[in-house]
Amino acid sequence: MGKILVLAEKPSVGRDIARVLGCKNEKNGYIEGSKYIVTWALGHLVTLADPETYDKKYKSWEMNDLPILPKELKTVVIKKTSKQFNTVKAQLNRNDVDEVVIATDAGREGELVARWIIEKAHIKKPIKRLWISSSTDKAIKEGFTKLRDGRDYNNLYYSAIARAEADWIVGINATRALTTKYNASLSCGRVQTPTLAIISKREDEIRNFKPKDYYTLDVLTEKGGSYLKLSWHDRNNSTSTFNKDKIEKIKKKVNNKDLKIVDVKKSNKKKYSPALYDLTELQRDANKIFGYSAKETLSIMQKLYEHHKVLTYPRTDSRYLTDDIVDTLKDRIKAVNTSEYSKVCMKLLKTKIKPNKSFVDNSKVSDHHAIIPTEERVFLGDLSDKERKIYDLVVKRFLSVLCPPFEYKQTTIKGVCEGETFTANGNKINKLGWRENYTVEDDETYGGIIDVNVGEVLNIESVKIESKKTNPPSYLNEATLLTEMEKNNLGTVATRADIIEKLFNSFFVEMKNKEIHITSKGRQLLDLAPADLKSPELTAKWEKTLTDISKGKSKKNDFINQMKNYSKTIVKEIKNSENKFKHDNLTRNKCPNCGKFMLEVNGKRGKMLICEDRECNTRKLISQTTNARCPNCHKRLELKGEGEGKIFTCSCGYREKLSSFNKRKSEEKGKASKKDINKYLKNQNKDQEVFNNPFAALANLKKK
Repeated sequence: MGKILVLAEKPSVGRDIARVLGCKNEKNGYIEGSKYIVTWALGHLVTLADPETYDKKYKSWEMNDLPILPKELKTVVIKKTSKQFNTVKAQLNRNDVDEVVIATDAGREGELVARWIIEKAHIKKPIKRLWISSSTDKAIKEGFTKLRDGRDYNNLYYSAIARAEADWIVGINATRALTTKYNASLSCGRVQTPTLAIISKREDEIRNFKPKDYYTLDVLTEKGGSYLKLSWHDRNNSTSTFNKDKIEKIKKKVNNKDLKIVDVKKSNKKKYSPALYDLTELQRDANKIFGYSAKETLSIMQKLYEHHKVLTYPRTDSRYLTDDIVDTLKDRIKAVNTSEYSKVCMKLLKTKIKPNKSFVDNSKVSDHHAIIPTEERVFLGDLSDKERKIYDLVVKRFLSVLCPPFEYKQTTIKGVCEGETFTANGNKINKLGWRENYTVEDDETYGGIIDVNVGEVLNIESVKIESKKTNPPSYLNEATLLTEMEKNNLGTVATRADIIEKLFNSFFVEMKNKEIHITSKGRQLLDLAPADLKSPELTAKWEKTLTDISKGKSKKNDFINQMKNYSKTIVKEIKNSENKFKHDNLTRNKCPNCGKFMLEVNGKRGKMLICEDRECNTRKLISQTTNARCPNCHKRLELKGEGEGKIFTCSCGYREKLSSFNKRKSEEKGKASKKDINKYLKNQNKDQEVFNNPFAALANLKKK
């Protein structure tokens, strides 16, 4: 019997699979065993060919050559990684290899990575598919006992090709048409452009917003030395009014009068845990709580999944588990049962976990279940600070859905004075339930309320009117932009982070105080781009078609023909446009390579100059925001200048040369503080000897 070739997506995963399968003979780019040969890609090894592959004339960008619509799109081996492609190809073509197991990431893009390689190597051997949601040894072993026929994933592959080819056809033609028409670097895309339109629309709403004054009224009563504040509301239960005269008349009418308690309702309420995380929800929370970008969160998650093996597959759009996971829940609780979570874990391990539809539902899981911990025991000291924070979010959410509900008593008091109605609400915690995972001590909404009875009369001691203004919508940040993209069905959980990043890298948007603002370049692009290409509705329709292709409900070729016809339309529209583009960020700095003027742009990490000539594309960093902190005010320091003249500056006025900063840091590293030693000891929870010998710890610390 011949051997089985296993193709992983990355070397680290390949090595894990090889170890589990007992392959020990490591060669250059693959590992061999008696039954299996494990090799790997380096992400994509094959990609769609550039336009010049079809005709050399496409090397220069000319409007008259558009649209570029090859009959069939070709793939090429990526030059940078061609050596590894040849290694994989050689193993695939071995005479003693009878079967191929695709073990790339279990998703649309992972399928494309493997299939393009297999196709390019002209392999016709039988294919099996490893489809797992964890990269632990246990998951890999189980996965190899349940390999699926590769043909079961053909539709997923067709959907992946359709996505890649559609982006190529629309992106290449729209970008070349806009760039050549206006002689500016104007990239345009099937998903990126409608996402930019959402950002622009929000800014328009803010700009056009006209604030209105509105008013609220509160009364203060007293009983036995305790105070009770009640809020006025009208017959429609609205607690505010735009009518100033009305609210002032009510104030005069009730001031220093008696308020009669007409109703006291006490009811026990339950609040259930929020659902488990999918990638988008995790990216939202990580942005809101820690300020991490969507791209950064995905990168951290990938490390926790692939390297540490403590969390399941990140690129999921489900917030539910499947039935087969239920029996593993106790093992997953044991895996996270460290000092940080032990109080809740010990309680859960003593009880029988009852699955319910709030977190276990097969019908709401397509490719992968929600992100949860694996059965692999965690050593928190192995995780970086950022990994620790993301891990903490996932673990607390996982434990929360398994915990009982949060229970509290809600008291609603209703009083009447001079025909006007006033209410007060108070909540008192009965049982923490899942909220035991979080800090609730400072939660003012659970502060209780004084006891009063129906029929009691309280004197109104003071009346306060508050004048407020209606607020404009908030600027989008990465968390709220992800929500808008999800709501408008723009992109997928796997692609949204890259789309946002591309908007920043193309300088269509910039970050100001953690808010996303459209730049002049971005706004002009939307003025110049065809109307359809800005439409979230149209892109959502395309995304639905891609999903239908993956389910076998639509044909790949029909969709690609639609994209080709669409490209003809947009090229024609751009060609005939009367619009103009103007660089309004031009500086007097000349490009060192071509002599043309340079543009000043705000990148995500700082300011830079880029040449106005798109073909020259010279870039020069002016300043960058660093992770170094100001010793005075602890804000992030900005690094300016070049070479020996580089200097750290802070908005508080602090300045320090890079050379003296490095010297200071070097001296600080040489001193082991008590805090450093304690931190080091905590991180050594796998090395008992160090715990018993603090001097050994100090010696190790100084070596680091």
